Amino acid sequence: MSKRVIFHDLVTLEQASEILLKFAKPLGEEEVDISASYGRVLARDIVAPIDVPPFDRSTVDGFAVVAASTYGASELTPVELRLVGRVEAGGWPQGEVKAGDAYEVATGAPIPRGADSVVMVEYTQERDGVVRIFRPVAPGENLMSAGSDISAGEVVLRRCTRLTAREIGVLAALGMRKVRVIKRPKVGIISTGNELVPPGEPLGLGKLYDVNTYTLIAAVAEAGGEPIPYGIVEDVEKSYRAAIAKALSETDVVLISGGTSAGVADLTYRVLGELGDVLFHGVMVRPGKPTLAAVVNGKIVVGLPGYPSSALMIFHTIVRPFLLRLQCLEPMPPAVYKARLAYGIEGAKGRRALYPVVLIARGSEYRAYPLYAESGAISVLARADGYVIVPENVEFMSEGEEVYVYLFEKYKPSDLYFIGSHDPHLDAVLARYNVKTVYVGSLGGLMALKRGEADMAGTHIYDPETNAYNVPYVKKLGITNVAVVGLYKREQGLIVKKGNPKGIGGVEDLLRGDVVYVNRPRGTGTRALLDLLLSELAEKMSTTLESLAKKIRGYTYEVKTHTAVAAAVAQGRADVGLGVRYAAELYGLDFIPIGWEEYDIVVRKYVLDKAMKIVEEALEKLPPGYQPYEHSRRIKFEN
Repeated sequence: MSKRVIFHDLVTLEQASEILLKFAKPLGEEEVDISASYGRVLARDIVAPIDVPPFDRSTVDGFAVVAASTYGASELTPVELRLVGRVEAGGWPQGEVKAGDAYEVATGAPIPRGADSVVMVEYTQERDGVVRIFRPVAPGENLMSAGSDISAGEVVLRRCTRLTAREIGVLAALGMRKVRVIKRPKVGIISTGNELVPPGEPLGLGKLYDVNTYTLIAAVAEAGGEPIPYGIVEDVEKSYRAAIAKALSETDVVLISGGTSAGVADLTYRVLGELGDVLFHGVMVRPGKPTLAAVVNGKIVVGLPGYPSSALMIFHTIVRPFLLRLQCLEPMPPAVYKARLAYGIEGAKGRRALYPVVLIARGSEYRAYPLYAESGAISVLARADGYVIVPENVEFMSEGEEVYVYLFEKYKPSDLYFIGSHDPHLDAVLARYNVKTVYVGSLGGLMALKRGEADMAGTHIYDPETNAYNVPYVKKLGITNVAVVGLYKREQGLIVKKGNPKGIGGVEDLLRGDVVYVNRPRGTGTRALLDLLLSELAEKMSTTLESLAKKIRGYTYEVKTHTAVAAAVAQGRADVGLGVRYAAELYGLDFIPIGWEEYDIVVRKYVLDKAMKIVEEALEKLPPGYQPYEHSRRIKFEN
């Protein structure tokens, strides 16, 4: 005669969840085709093998030009340019564009050498080899530069990222057909009770349709597991034991609904107690008190209440977190957050504007950090947490303005927020930590620290007045409660084609008419270095930086990363660019050293211990073109 089970030692929901999570061990990894990867979880970091896009391309139908050739153009006084070629998407331009030239390009087509912008076809008129321009363009307008979306060598997706349409688009853009993912937990589902019948069958007296099997199949699938139903098992011990044994032999986790209360016919507690160890029996919650869990041969078995609503609620509160942890995932907060803008954003002049943002948690408040990207950019969606909406009738939203962030996925707060200059070696190290990264250049990172948005900022800005890097700017900007940590020195130089066919020897060669340069954006340390070198050259030549800049073909041709500079040189869109040695070696290019710069991390004091662990790991194995500081100079400045 079976005895009733009395619940003596009840646990809280939190305790029940914590007990299960202790058994959430990884299940290994497997390779799948990206067409079958939706909802799967990355087992490894994804490092971009190529630049995206792999070449400078037009984002509109129009004419590739040198922007300066269009200045002054208007409806009344159009500028006339010489048509020197045409290229369609999928083709490759022949020849190059010089001042006074125009080259017809289709949307997505490569930009010819020498051009730095595209005039939309709507603002042009072409006849007999002459193109009339009715509106000027600025350098970089209507084109997407190589590597501006994704740079080769960049960690674009982190391990433990759940793959959705956005991330799969990134994988496809990188040319990756297969991807390594964490194995999905196979979850056996058993419904117990003499009163149950499957849906679709006649419902006899005293019978109920089996609801739990189907709700749990859906809930397991939503949690990323692979549900395996074993049907209805009657309250007969022999059948019960056979069903549990079969499920344990074929799956990773077993869920049993029903058979957990104190009724005389209930078998789950007794059978699981004989097969393994009961972890808890009874939870301080209503409904769901009779919930139990056991470990049998290293596998978790959870007994859920028989009532469907109770079973589903308990699943979501304690089982779902366990299944997610098996896949390197965590349950997340709600899908909409109220936040304040980190800086102002413009509206779309009569259209609704959607801005991808990184959500930065600051105590009980959130800051939305807009991510700007060219049309067609895919990587920004993988990096963003969600987006904010600028209504049609709003022209500008100011810094500090309250917005709603609509999340792409459930939000996962980061331990640290790194904003500033991109470094490919450090980026790979940060990928191993729960760090959110936003790359906006050295000065942008320091300003993010000043505004309270960043915990760490990467920077490499030289101050000629003090002959020092970074520390003078921290002082000038009045950034307090921080330490400037000397990470390492990076070798900067001119990146040129293998064999240096143009015979470039130094910055003075950028002034030659046969040399095309590729530049970095304002606010980056590399751009500041170039302008410093040009200023020194201008002083020797008794002229100004501005006058020298006008003589450099490509000075206004800007790309976001060091690898994008190397890509431009490797593909012949430019002859030379300034960047780190690492980027040159990545593309098999020659490198003309200019000097070593100091790349530092400015860190808020309250995270200094965490930051130093990252620093030490970054220094363990440095790639070519990097040198460590002496240990005595690790902390360069504190205030």
